[in-house]
Parts: sequence; C-alpha cells; structure tokens
Amino acid sequence: MSNLIARFVKDESGATAIEYGLIAALIALAIMVGAGQLGTALNEKFTAIASAVKNSN
Repeated sequence: MSNLIARFVKDESGATAIEYGLIAALIALAIMVGAGQLGTALNEKFTAIASAVKNSN
C-alpha cells in the first residue's frame, strides 16, 4: 500500500496535463483578444472609407 502511495506522489503526468491545458487556454485567450482588436480596427477603417466615399460627391 505504501508503494502505491509513493508512486502516486511521484507521478507528475497530471501536473503536466494541467500545465499544457493552461498554456492552451492562454494562447486561446490571446488569439481572441487579438482578433477582437483587429476586428475593431478594421471596422473603423471601413467606416472611414465609407464616409469618404459617401462625402466625395
């Protein structure tokens, strides 16, 4: 029984999986924030272009 507990304490595969999960979550969050900012910037540019085209007459 003590051998089983010692092996469980030394097992780090669960910790590694959690670390990879956290890294994946941070990467996904960075992509979402970046895509949101890019979308906002593109929307502003297209709005400015539409206004310039509309006012050119």
